Amino acid sequence: MRMHNVFRARLGIGWRGVLRRFTAGAILIVSLLGVATAEADRHVLVRDITTITGVRNNPLVGYGIVVGLKGTGDSSQTQFTTQTLANALRRMGVQLSPALALMVQTKNVAAVFVTATLPPFAQSGMSLDVTVSSVGDAKSLEGGMLLLTPLQGPDGQVYAAAQGAVTLGGYSFGAAANLKMVNHATVGIISEGAIVERDMAVDLSRLTTVSFLLRAPDFTAAKDIANAINQEFHNEVAVALDSRRIDVSVERSGVGSVPLLIARVQNLAITFRPPAKVVVNERTGTIVMGGDVKLSPVSVLHGNLSIDVTTTFAVSQPPPFSKTGETVVVPETTVQAKEGPARSIQLAEGASVEELISGLHAIGASARDIVAILQAIKAAGGLQADLEVL
Repeated sequence: MRMHNVFRARLGIGWRGVLRRFTAGAILIVSLLGVATAEADRHVLVRDITTITGVRNNPLVGYGIVVGLKGTGDSSQTQFTTQTLANALRRMGVQLSPALALMVQTKNVAAVFVTATLPPFAQSGMSLDVTVSSVGDAKSLEGGMLLLTPLQGPDGQVYAAAQGAVTLGGYSFGAAANLKMVNHATVGIISEGAIVERDMAVDLSRLTTVSFLLRAPDFTAAKDIANAINQEFHNEVAVALDSRRIDVSVERSGVGSVPLLIARVQNLAITFRPPAKVVVNERTGTIVMGGDVKLSPVSVLHGNLSIDVTTTFAVSQPPPFSKTGETVVVPETTVQAKEGPARSIQLAEGASVEELISGLHAIGASARDIVAILQAIKAAGGLQADLEVL
């Protein structure tokens, strides 16, 4: 058993937060994403930080079968594959009795889910890439052919149909202990394997207002976008309704075409101020921090406490010529406790995250140590940013 790392954080005068972390019996492998110092403000295009209301992708999904496998399909225990194959044969005019259907071997067939993304303004006849994923116990989809599969949207309507040869990004050979597998052999793609069957084009000429939505809500960014649009058209054509939505009047803009209006707005540049935020994934020890995150005056002490428990086994034998004694194995346990000297760093007012990380690395803190220290600093009020723990 091994316990280590005691952290304490102090803001101003007096201790405010103490956080202790103990990790037992494990070797931790963690990675810390380095964060380079960047300018607080940067110029970005409107198209990079916004979307347009109603212009979005739509997920499609379907259920089908892949045939032509070389004995790597679903086993006979996967009953829904047998039922699916029987239904496909019935549609082709081949009638199977229930007793015969149970005898069908499906080792060359695999039941799959087929997924695709329907882009905005999709029209009938467009081609889509599809992903094919096994839902049974198939070992590999290599060399398989997807039979005609209808793809449905969230409303249950069919929007596309998929069929074609499956291409894998990996392979699987052998069996049991001699199995060699690279990547996922049960997931493949069919490039341009689906054809759009329903026209999804939107008539933009009927729009009177175009709404732009910020990917991340920000009142300042919404105001700046509205101001940039008004300056571009020399008229009050845009208004920021909230922290995410900016409405643009098509009539006031004086542009006869909505696509031209959208193109002009999307190519406008604004000064974007990224929010001060720290994102921590405590499970993996990954930390991502914005370069503009600032700290209040703070001191961090990092110590090391370890307890080693060692068990050895000794053989205990009875005295010579003993009639009742027996030889036994006796465990002997030794406990040793070691505590290293505490190491500290001090940061002045307005210190950056880069300075904090450099100081923590200097005292030998790991990525998981930094997670605990950041939580303690946030609790003490010394971190001037949002801390999000995943």
